[in-house]
Amino acid sequence: MKRNIHRLLLIGLILSQFTVSSQNKSVHKHGEWYFSWGYNTEWYTKSNVHISQPELGNNYTMKGVMGHDHRGWDEGLFSRALTIPQYNYRIGKFLKNRPDVGIEINFDHTKYIITEGQGVKILGTLGNRSIDTTVNFRESNGFFYFLNNGANFLLFNIVKRNQLYLNSTENFKLDFLGKAGIGPLVPHVENSLFGQKNDPNFQIGGWNVGVEGALKASFYKHFYLEFAGKLDYARYSHLRIYKGLASQAFGTAELILNAGWNF
Repeated sequence: MKRNIHRLLLIGLILSQFTVSSQNKSVHKHGEWYFSWGYNTEWYTKSNVHISQPELGNNYTMKGVMGHDHRGWDEGLFSRALTIPQYNYRIGKFLKNRPDVGIEINFDHTKYIITEGQGVKILGTLGNRSIDTTVNFRESNGFFYFLNNGANFLLFNIVKRNQLYLNSTENFKLDFLGKAGIGPLVPHVENSLFGQKNDPNFQIGGWNVGVEGALKASFYKHFYLEFAGKLDYARYSHLRIYKGLASQAFGTAELILNAGWNF
């Protein structure tokens, strides 16, 4: 009798392991897709903005300018279109044979505005004459510089997932995600320098690299919340200004909160 019981227990254990293995293979047969949407806030490093306007005899640099974001979501999120505040989305897939590794399209609609009221040092050539001066950067003085419909970071990321916690009923899971990638910048450029305004437009305007760390809390396998911190370095080039081009590079620290769906 005892031998029979032991045999039955052994058969049951083998069958249970086979069932779990089959389920895991089924889950990862086609890989795991996900999509998320959320909002962000940023802090920018000081930077230099180089201006080239050959027709006007201008070739100068605005040194050490300070910029800030414009969150928008803290001004009445549901009273306007959801795409007006600083938003972000991610579309990704964890691989069939490596469910801890994924690829991701990572887009952040961020806004960059040179801060009004600061004294900006201008060094170079203005009107074919050497210039070394400081101007009060105010719209009323004819100066503004916006990437305000988006500084717009687009990255193609590699994602590594590490499971931190899974409860006994498997309806709650906590993961840590590490991400790194590179991609183009898609800024919307609007500015006025010495009272000369450009025609605002979107353009491909350089490249950026970024790294991101995120905590992802999944509920009942599908719905999740993701809180992330991100560091990005962006080099903008050939930005259109009045009868010329601008270039700029800055670093960004970013906080992001997303809601998403695993499928």
